[in-house]
Amino acid sequence: MAAVVVPVHAYHDGTKHHFHRFARSLGYLDWASQPSPFRSFAGAAEIPLWPGPAASMTSIGDVLRHALGLSAWKQFGASRWALRVNPSSGNLHPTEAYVIAGAALGQGDTPGVYHYAADRHALEQRCAFGAAAWPADAADSDAWLIALTSIHWREAWKYGERAFRYCQHDMGHAIAAVRIAAAMAGCRAALLPEWSHADIATLTGIDRDEDYVEAEREEPGCLMVVRRSAFDVRRSEFSVRRSELLEAVRAGRWTGRASQLSEDHTTWAFIDEIAAATRDPGRAIQPIQPITSPDYPITRLPDRPLVLQRRSAVSLDGMSAIDAATFFAMLSAVMPQPSPPWDALWWDARIHLAIFVHRVDGVAPGVYVLARDPAAVDRLRAACGRELLWERASDTLPLYRLAPGDSRSVARRLSCDQDIAADGFFSLKMLADFDASLDAFGPSFYRHLFWESGFVGQLLYLAAEAAGARATGIGCFYDDPVHDLLGITDHSFQSLYHFTVGIPVEDGRLTTEPGYPWEVRS
Repeated sequence: MAAVVVPVHAYHDGTKHHFHRFARSLGYLDWASQPSPFRSFAGAAEIPLWPGPAASMTSIGDVLRHALGLSAWKQFGASRWALRVNPSSGNLHPTEAYVIAGAALGQGDTPGVYHYAADRHALEQRCAFGAAAWPADAADSDAWLIALTSIHWREAWKYGERAFRYCQHDMGHAIAAVRIAAAMAGCRAALLPEWSHADIATLTGIDRDEDYVEAEREEPGCLMVVRRSAFDVRRSEFSVRRSELLEAVRAGRWTGRASQLSEDHTTWAFIDEIAAATRDPGRAIQPIQPITSPDYPITRLPDRPLVLQRRSAVSLDGMSAIDAATFFAMLSAVMPQPSPPWDALWWDARIHLAIFVHRVDGVAPGVYVLARDPAAVDRLRAACGRELLWERASDTLPLYRLAPGDSRSVARRLSCDQDIAADGFFSLKMLADFDASLDAFGPSFYRHLFWESGFVGQLLYLAAEAAGARATGIGCFYDDPVHDLLGITDHSFQSLYHFTVGIPVEDGRLTTEPGYPWEVRS
């Protein structure tokens, strides 16, 4: 094992849940220190976004509204809380977004850096910088950047040391949500891996100590480019000169001070250590095998109403079933395809699914595996030390039946004894191609493995909604017992995320309102 991967193994193993103990957390919820779900920057000029009243920045507003905006408000008694288009562990929403846009798309005569305030669907202008640093190339005149960051404290407040994992899950959900929303707006969007985490911190201003006095710091995540003209994610075709843009931003006029989310905090040094160990120095894109047209149908992108109606199921009815065609369509939706949103990513599939089929008409109950990269089947099979069937279960998908029989109790037990894992049509465990990925791309790719699991999860959410069902991600699970079930005894593959799909049981006591007041009026 390479020395640089040691901190990743130490954190990953140290934050596993076991039958006899859970990963370290407070063990209770300190409601007095519950962090605010919304960050603001006092003193920053606010710019309303389309489709709100008196709005500007139409394309930016369209993408942000349908990727990171509020989808609804829920209320029970005196308690009222917001739901968002992008799901989040515990509805805690550690992901923040920043827009960097030229004068043509921005506000005023100069390019700027803006913070997205989801509660108001508005941008807060953090920085105005010199126009010479922004690309003048006609192909990039309508381009803009979106940077995603994480506030670890929002998740650590509830989940303790395991929170870093959940922040990365949420980042993956947000990346998929941005790409899907961009496609609906007629734009392309892709990650820019050449930008280091240090570059992203400078670009967004989250490294400015003077703007975060007493406020919780943000961890750089990723940078994406959005534009209407076509480009290849595997080649840098956005003509901004990174060094010139960073120099202009450093010399720019900054305004605004970050709000404090909690008055009291608990420090989790393990999170700080893994964040430091997995910061990305930036990387040149390595060519990978292009995705060819699949044997299964290409999944259609969702429309705006479907994106806004997405919810996380709290409980499932434990009775309903789906037919095999719908089941296979849901699985097809998570297979890499030569179409959006897959063109946002620069790496090939590293997440595979161990599926527990409960109630699918025409598909026998049991445990299956879906190899999202067919080339990984042999390595998956070699990593599983148990005698398993490995029977082909689909003519088109790389789906294999491993073991027959009722797996509901096992699925429930592995997902921290939560009934929701057994009460749906099926549930699944996402298995990351772990050590081989770290060896190929370095320790920073630990984050990317979680991003991909969240990316896949976002597509499962939308596929469930399209089928008239509902899904939910499950972050609490017993890690090594999943591996034991399959006979995995090393770090070749690791369980990163659980998911379940079924018919929800709605809580009739809750009232629902649209995400924004202007949507109520309309």
